[in-house]
Amino acid sequence: MLRLGVLQTNTLINMYTKFGRVKPARYLFDEMPVRTDVSWNTMMSGLVRLGLYRQGMGFFRNMCHLAIKPSGYVIASLLTACARSASMLSEGVQVHGFVAKSGLLSDVYVSTALLHLYGVYGLVSSSRKVFEEMPDRNVVSWTSLMVGYADMGEPDAVIDIYKGMRGEGVGSNENSMSLVITSCGLLKDESLGRQVIGQVIKSGLESKLAVENSLISMFANLGNVDYANYIFAQMSERDTISWNSIAAAYAQNGHCEESLWLFHLMRHFHDEVNSTTVSTLLSVLGHVDHQKWGRGIHGLVVKMGVDSVVCVCNTLLRMYAGAGRSEEAELVFHQMPAKDLITWNSLMASFVEDGRSLDALGLLCSMLRTRISANYVSFTSALAACFSPEFFDKGRILHGLVLVSGLFDNQIIGNALVSMYGKIGKMIEARRVLLQMPRRDEVAWNALIGGYAENEDPGKALLAFRTMRVDGIPANYITVVSVLGACLMPSDLLERGKPLHAYIVSAGFESDEHVKNSIITMYAKCGDLYSSQDLFNKLDNRNIITWNAMLSANAHHGHGEEVLKLVSEMRRVGLNLDQFSFSEGLSAAAKLAVLEEGQLLHGLALKLGFEQDCFIFNAAADMYSKCGEIDEVVKMLPPSVNRSLPSWNILISAFGRHGYFEKVCETFHEMLEMGIKPGHVTFVSLLTACSHGGLVDQGLAYYDMIARDFGIKPAIEHCVCVIDLLGRSGRLAEAEAFISKMPMNPNDLVWRSLLASCKIHGDLDRGRKGAEHLSKLEPEDDSVYVLSSNMFATTGRWEDVESVRKQMSYKNITKKQACSWVKQKDKVSTFGIGDRIHPQTLEIYAKLEDIKKLIKEYGYVADTSQALQDTDEEQKEHNLWNHSERLALAYSLMNTPEGSTVRIFKNLRICGDCHSVYKFVSRVFERKIVLRDQYRFHHFENGVCSCKDYW
Repeated sequence: MLRLGVLQTNTLINMYTKFGRVKPARYLFDEMPVRTDVSWNTMMSGLVRLGLYRQGMGFFRNMCHLAIKPSGYVIASLLTACARSASMLSEGVQVHGFVAKSGLLSDVYVSTALLHLYGVYGLVSSSRKVFEEMPDRNVVSWTSLMVGYADMGEPDAVIDIYKGMRGEGVGSNENSMSLVITSCGLLKDESLGRQVIGQVIKSGLESKLAVENSLISMFANLGNVDYANYIFAQMSERDTISWNSIAAAYAQNGHCEESLWLFHLMRHFHDEVNSTTVSTLLSVLGHVDHQKWGRGIHGLVVKMGVDSVVCVCNTLLRMYAGAGRSEEAELVFHQMPAKDLITWNSLMASFVEDGRSLDALGLLCSMLRTRISANYVSFTSALAACFSPEFFDKGRILHGLVLVSGLFDNQIIGNALVSMYGKIGKMIEARRVLLQMPRRDEVAWNALIGGYAENEDPGKALLAFRTMRVDGIPANYITVVSVLGACLMPSDLLERGKPLHAYIVSAGFESDEHVKNSIITMYAKCGDLYSSQDLFNKLDNRNIITWNAMLSANAHHGHGEEVLKLVSEMRRVGLNLDQFSFSEGLSAAAKLAVLEEGQLLHGLALKLGFEQDCFIFNAAADMYSKCGEIDEVVKMLPPSVNRSLPSWNILISAFGRHGYFEKVCETFHEMLEMGIKPGHVTFVSLLTACSHGGLVDQGLAYYDMIARDFGIKPAIEHCVCVIDLLGRSGRLAEAEAFISKMPMNPNDLVWRSLLASCKIHGDLDRGRKGAEHLSKLEPEDDSVYVLSSNMFATTGRWEDVESVRKQMSYKNITKKQACSWVKQKDKVSTFGIGDRIHPQTLEIYAKLEDIKKLIKEYGYVADTSQALQDTDEEQKEHNLWNHSERLALAYSLMNTPEGSTVRIFKNLRICGDCHSVYKFVSRVFERKIVLRDQYRFHHFENGVCSCKDYW
């Protein structure tokens, strides 16, 4: 009777838990006078069934304490609970310990549950270890191991496991075969896929629904929608997955409208349209071009009442993230009643993609505080957020967390660590991580080689490439492109570039579009533009990437006119310009200061829908700024409340370039008031403006703010600005002291800046020191000799001037010739010093005589110290009036309407006497003159210049 009572009670407990009534079930259990092993197992399995995973775990601990032996079924159930909770890995590991101790590993159901547990948490190496220790393995065990690798995004490992399974004579079921078919699709291996289809037919699984659904997905991944549609059409039975798969097949191959039409048919002809259906459709609408449809499906989600379903919310979140709308993704996240690991990972990836690195890392911290165990996807996104030098310390912390979490053996994590260290220039750490990885694939090697290339270390890039080949890892086009990208200097061409080109031809990579374009770029960067052009001309089929490579090659050599000609030719042959084409074209227009061409390109970009593209926006703003249209720059920028950091930087730089130094400071402080944290570029623009504006103390205060207030490590560019700031103002001793205390070794820019200041203030001793350092760093740079010669000429040291000129002649170094140009309509008139080749030469020199006579009447006296030749005073003055900027001025005054603004451009710094002439002309002729020299704009009006004679 007592036994009957126990059986009845156990049955009642089981019944109550099946109906979700945990309280009466627990009451019955607690009131039992005698409990058997079955009673304990029934109660614990009931708790697990109801999703009360932690209560179930507590119950298990009580059983262990009372020496109650759980059944294999219950242990398997508890391990499944630890997997489903997404935050009970440590508890699962404890259960694993119990399993090993109690000898339950021989129970195939328990060991399979362990495989599944480690697979869910991304610990496939632990899954593999459990699998290899299993005495008996059935098809479910093999399939569980496959699932773990499939979830990790390693389809090649799934195929290897399948081969091992067949080798041991274990037959496939529809689940294992579905995984293998899907993996073939992900690998985009059509040949392998056809072989697997043969195995499907041989095993008689071709009519199984799961297999047919996988075939649809495989053909979709292979880009063969017709085959996918054929499978779907001949299916005798279709479930929701079938409809979802064919809809996704059309969508992922660019047929979104057909996909939506299938969704429409599904709603009419299929009984079940559920949250999975909506999620499937949303997952392929994550593009800015599909937002109209995506928002419509979002409305349907709310209408159907599935906006509280986690998987639906996750795909909604990913849809907005895919379209670059991280703010809307974040809103979906905060409105979700429940979140799982995918939710957190999706938003983190969205933040990283949108450049919100700090938000991504903050989200990881919040996630860890909620006790959700981060997986390899979480850490991969977090590491991607640290791809800039200021996040180095945070990257190291993440590296430590990866090690503590036991995820270092994960291939994707290892690759992400190598990439992170490479991106921030820490190549010793990148190489160390790669060598510690248990398995190094081509992705890891490519990340290391790419890191060396980005850090301009061709020797080590090639060494890594050779080591990779010795290790038996086959190179792919990314490897080749990365190694080519490391060749940057003329000296690299014979030693590395041409041998690489020979390897590319012998290895069969020459036909790859990306490789061809990289070869063109490599020759250009190594100084051989002729070979770049020759390769380009020989190509039969040129796509947009090939044209862009040629644009980049010419831009690298400073051939702006050729860049604009190529852009025009691209349009002529019917190519649609892309983001890169527009950016290069606008940059060329900016450098040449050809406003009309720049405006034409900007207008075309807007017409083609690029108005939201930040690269084109920045290039256009820079173009307007460098063409003197400061008002147009201000007009383009969004209101201050909506302005991004790049927009603030553009405005600060533009005001500084045009001499509006007070506005520079006002803009910077307004930016801080808006809560925008300044960056590296912000402070370079700010300090440059202070240097050119003579705001020495203010500039030094800004420099102190970089590290003190914003935690940014000062870079060499900031230091050069401070040296220029002190040097221009005559505080040369302080500039020299600053150089000695710099946190990095001085480069050529440091010494060039000091030498230029010594020239201005006639400090020969410091100037000689600067010139010595500069000649060691840049022995072929003409500016070393020109600045030294000018410094000696300014102080009347003509013997030293002659000595410098002899050195230049001996080393075959020529001075960059000064030139000025004027753009009127579609014609550019260029002038060199003393030019007499212009069609209006006689009229130009006659006009110069008129100008000289008039401004002398108003008090102009020539500053012959600016004539850097050892001649008499009369000849010096004559030489000054031959300067290119004066010829351009005379030409402009002759050929522009009275009262209109004169715009002139010069490739070098304007000379002091010419600056004085321009001021007098602006007053005498009542003309506004805008001159852009090598460094900045000068706005002359009523005898005054915007630079306040400090430039």
